[in-house]
Amino acid sequence: MPYRAPLSDFRFLLDHVAGFRAVQDTDRFAEATGDTVEAILTEAARMCEEVLYPLNRAGDLHPAKLENGVVRTSPGFAEGYRAIAEGGWIGMSAAPENGGMGLPMTLTTAVNEMMSSACLALQLNPLMTQGQIEALEHHASDTIKDTYIPKLISGEWCGTMNLTEPQAGSDVGALRTKAEPQDDGSYAISGQKIYISWGDNDFSENVCHLVLARLPGAVDGTKGISLFMVPKFIPEEDGSLGARNSLRVVSLEHKMGLHGSPTAVMEYDNAKGWLVGPEHGGMAAMFTMMNNARLGVGVQGIGVAEGAFQHALAYAQDRKQGKAGGTGSIVEHPDVRRMLAEMKADTFTARAIALMNAAAIDMATATDDAAWKARAALLTPISKAFGTDTGIAVSGTGVQVHGGMGFVEETGAAQYSRDVRVTAIYEGTNGIQAMDLVARKMMDGGEAAFALLDEIEVAVEAAKSGHPDLAAHVWDAVASLRETTEWLVEQDMTDRFAGATSYLKAFARVLGGHAHLAAAASGDAARARLARFYITRMLPEAGSLLAATREGATDLMAIKADDLAAA
Repeated sequence: MPYRAPLSDFRFLLDHVAGFRAVQDTDRFAEATGDTVEAILTEAARMCEEVLYPLNRAGDLHPAKLENGVVRTSPGFAEGYRAIAEGGWIGMSAAPENGGMGLPMTLTTAVNEMMSSACLALQLNPLMTQGQIEALEHHASDTIKDTYIPKLISGEWCGTMNLTEPQAGSDVGALRTKAEPQDDGSYAISGQKIYISWGDNDFSENVCHLVLARLPGAVDGTKGISLFMVPKFIPEEDGSLGARNSLRVVSLEHKMGLHGSPTAVMEYDNAKGWLVGPEHGGMAAMFTMMNNARLGVGVQGIGVAEGAFQHALAYAQDRKQGKAGGTGSIVEHPDVRRMLAEMKADTFTARAIALMNAAAIDMATATDDAAWKARAALLTPISKAFGTDTGIAVSGTGVQVHGGMGFVEETGAAQYSRDVRVTAIYEGTNGIQAMDLVARKMMDGGEAAFALLDEIEVAVEAAKSGHPDLAAHVWDAVASLRETTEWLVEQDMTDRFAGATSYLKAFARVLGGHAHLAAAASGDAARARLARFYITRMLPEAGSLLAATREGATDLMAIKADDLAAA
């Protein structure tokens, strides 16, 4: 089955759940009118359905390769990338003064999801560039901005981020890459980085690497890290490309999935680089890019979930087996219907959370209001972790819907599962996201969380007259989440961390209840039926998750390492 963009879901969530109308009412985003939004979503859907989706299987079967030091990309990827670049999709939310469209992040989020559904391996490339553009806009000198941002927006150049090293995984502060000051104001960068998504390609003129490195005499840990722009080709003063820099792709990783996306080991040997942001301020600058990417990666999970669901639904509607009623297809079997309903309901939930997150970012940008900034920060780890967990769960269920044929590569079901698995790992593992939620994002004593729950309760009150039973379920879940949050902020970090993953998923479940209740109240019968399924069958999971959260760390940490060993 060919991919079809879920435009009706985007329209509904923008209008009824995400709060996008408030974004449109700001001076900053006043040009994002209804007609503009419709045109953007429709045109992006056309590109994804007609241009990118046909590349998905080619990327899996014909991986990117390193040949004589040159990265050769999968068949058709160059043409697909040109369609993305020429359509202006890379710089949708970038500043207009640099050539961007200045559109809300909410719309970029919707477009990125569609591209992820169509061809995740290729979509990773513009996602990295978008994050780099935002980091440069906030932290780079005017010279670097003027040199790099217009080329990144146009797609002539691509961007990457270089954090991880062989001896330093999630512990970024353990990096060893060095930066030596030079007489001309540049720096000589030396070291090796691993897991660099789209570390090189054969279709853009230049690849621009943001590299974390340590200056001479810098303190240990993250406080001693600086950020540098290190391009593949060194730009001349007029913006043209000059000499090749002293960096290279050592190898490409042989991965479980995402075969069309070259993940490189990069080596820098006194490569020329330029400081981005202040000395020793590298983590603040890189986190601008990473926070952009964390929402983007969550959206990748949602995109794969949508693709996997559509693939499974088409198979279930076509496959005849057993004594199913109706059409005689397996979609008529109750358990297959359950799997498909769970896939669709959770994809809708994750999509709603991501769009709420993006709208909060837009409101923070437009108003500079601290409350909106806190809302965006609170929702970011939830978007990333729940979005990617949903992609993994839904794609795995998609294999199950296919039965034995799901384990056969030719059906394409397994590719979704293989491609999405890494999203729960990169840009901060989902465990790190959960710890961030219960620690850094609760430094306000839970104020941002309680403000969001207050708004949900108002919406639940409004829904009581039309759907009293569903509203009661959501109200109870919100109350339990509020009580657990009150308990959580009083605990030490060990107890918080022990229940962090459970708490994050419970929070997502409640946000899903809020979104599905709005769907039930919309008057759309199909949405109402799915909402009832979610609220009565899936939302109750929040109760057990919150109970696990409140158990703290005592029993968990009492388990000794030897207890886990084989007998």
